Amino acid sequence: MKLLKEETKNKVLQSMMDQLEKRKDRILAANKQDLDDFSGDDQALYDRLIVDDAKIKDMIRAVREIKNQEDPVGKVISDDTLENGLKITNKTAPFGTIMIIYESRPDVTIEAAVLAFKANNKILLKGGKEAHNSNEELVKCWHQALEDNGLSADWIQYLKMDRATTQEFLKNPDQPLDLIVPRGGERLIEFVKQHAKCAVLISGRGNNFAYVAPDADMKKVLPVIVNAKTDKISGCNALDKVYVDTNHPDFENVCRTIEKELVDHDVEIIASKDLMNILETKQEVDDEQVWYQEFLARKAAIGTVNGLEDAIEKINKYSGGHSNIILTENTEDAATFMEQIDSAAVYHNASTRFTDGGQMGVGAELAISTDKLHHRGPLGLKQLVTNKYFVSGTGQIRE
Repeated sequence: MKLLKEETKNKVLQSMMDQLEKRKDRILAANKQDLDDFSGDDQALYDRLIVDDAKIKDMIRAVREIKNQEDPVGKVISDDTLENGLKITNKTAPFGTIMIIYESRPDVTIEAAVLAFKANNKILLKGGKEAHNSNEELVKCWHQALEDNGLSADWIQYLKMDRATTQEFLKNPDQPLDLIVPRGGERLIEFVKQHAKCAVLISGRGNNFAYVAPDADMKKVLPVIVNAKTDKISGCNALDKVYVDTNHPDFENVCRTIEKELVDHDVEIIASKDLMNILETKQEVDDEQVWYQEFLARKAAIGTVNGLEDAIEKINKYSGGHSNIILTENTEDAATFMEQIDSAAVYHNASTRFTDGGQMGVGAELAISTDKLHHRGPLGLKQLVTNKYFVSGTGQIRE
């Protein structure tokens, strides 16, 4: 793959910002068509589909942010000279071709592609059918920006495929494919994992938990839980489950207070069997599988645990490995929880909504990875490269 100069990539990104501003009315019109055509009652999917003036400004901001970041390609990771005289330098290098498969969100067409492009990767975009018109208009911006700077439109391709065609492409791609990033629900992720023949970077699944410890300060508990649950229900960093420790000295009142606060914010509550005589809700968690589910809705489950170890065990069993909270004033317990919980981000007395590239200082992100290889957490520009060893000698042979 041809390595582009940083200057060239930045010129493309400047043109991209210009195109987004110039074609704003066309983008909004295309999105309106998608919204008018939307069918179904999935509110989270519909929310992710919306593009308005603020969303376009955010796209432009994301492009500008990446343009201003240092080129991540060709950076020296290590540089050593061995006893035999071999000079070995390890540098960052592009992946090659990255395929991004996503549902609903047209802004991914900009924010994910700009990251992959600045890291010198070729991008294949496979958006959901519900955002087809929006995505096509946004890809036109990309192609014009590339053309304005003398580059082929092949750097960023938009794939129009149904499920069967996508399945066949994953099994037998008609071009080199180095990495696939599925951004969507569990069904999409499992579909890609099942059929792909190259590396798949798993991202997006939430099902995040909050553990309310016996000494939790309710002045912190309530705003943190409400924010984590309601700030953006369609976010993969939204809260789904709350475990209250039965050892809390005011256990029943704490449970009722959390329930009331969530209900006051229009959140539907379901609860474990042992809470049915304590809480107002009549909806019982009657299937263990509920604890594994990511709701993506104004819905939360409240359950109980008996001590810190029980909380850690249950959260590690059911959580999606994305973001989990401990609410406690005991710093030792908080440290134990954060060390032993197996997730991309762990929180002490703070909302899971901070698991975001911009909020964590990474900048614009491709996704939140819940994989352990090659990176976990927000995938920003610096994480969208692999590495390569450069070995220079003077005729050395291995004996």
